[in-house]
Amino acid sequence: MHEPKVVIDADLVRRLVGAQFPKWRHLPVNPVAFGGWDNRTFHLGDEMTVRLPSAAPYSLQVEKEHRWLPKLAPLLPLPIPVPLAMGEPAAGYPWHWSVYRWIEGETAKTGRIADLRTFALSLADFLVALKRIDPTGGSGPGQHNFFRGGPLTVYDGESRQAIAALEGEIDMQAATTVWEAALAAVWRGPPVWFHGDVASGNLLVEDGRLSAVIDFGTSGVGDPSCDLAIAWTLFEGESRQAFRARIAVEDATWARGRGWTLWKALITVAGHDANQAEVERQRRVIDEVLADHDHWAR
Repeated sequence: MHEPKVVIDADLVRRLVGAQFPKWRHLPVNPVAFGGWDNRTFHLGDEMTVRLPSAAPYSLQVEKEHRWLPKLAPLLPLPIPVPLAMGEPAAGYPWHWSVYRWIEGETAKTGRIADLRTFALSLADFLVALKRIDPTGGSGPGQHNFFRGGPLTVYDGESRQAIAALEGEIDMQAATTVWEAALAAVWRGPPVWFHGDVASGNLLVEDGRLSAVIDFGTSGVGDPSCDLAIAWTLFEGESRQAFRARIAVEDATWARGRGWTLWKALITVAGHDANQAEVERQRRVIDEVLADHDHWAR
């Protein structure tokens, strides 16, 4: 069965808001710059955003965020999204959608970070605080978060296929060694909260500092190693070392973090739907992951 084709634009948002939340129907609707791919995001006036899943798998995340974000927020050292209302399917749009309070700041992808080491320490403190929150009732690994928090074995076949497809482009032996080391470093701890997509586009910057963490769509409870990918996608050298020391994970969790990072980079480079700039960025990530494994294996 084919997924319905849905055109998500400002006109759709106006119709949805006008019909379901008439108190906001007078507010202007405009697309957010860098609004994401999994969800489309629009400004609603100056103080709110509307966020609509772009496909059925992402729609599973809406109710989860509305349930958990208000419970997590008071226990965290930085602001996270505040859900204000959940919309119903209507006007040809087939999924639930959200209205959030707008959070000021630029993403770490486009904003200026004053000191990367300080930024890394602030993020580590946030993730440590998140892990300390009682996980009772939280969502375990599943389709809603593409099995983050679960064992890497779910992506074993995909990763090995990508390594094979990149023969002559990457060090296949080194990539296989890193991947197999990650698989062998089995998670044996109790489930803890994780964000699931700690990426530069989900970290906000104000005055050069980390000011908020957004997009908890792939969050859940389980193995938190997926949250370590930022160590290789944004940090380097001293900032990476500071992040690892502050977050204080054991070698096995760091190895699984390398595995999650390598999986995503491999499938991006081996795929055909990423733009060339992103492919080149992920090639550098692969190099960083392989070099990091070699460094700690000495």
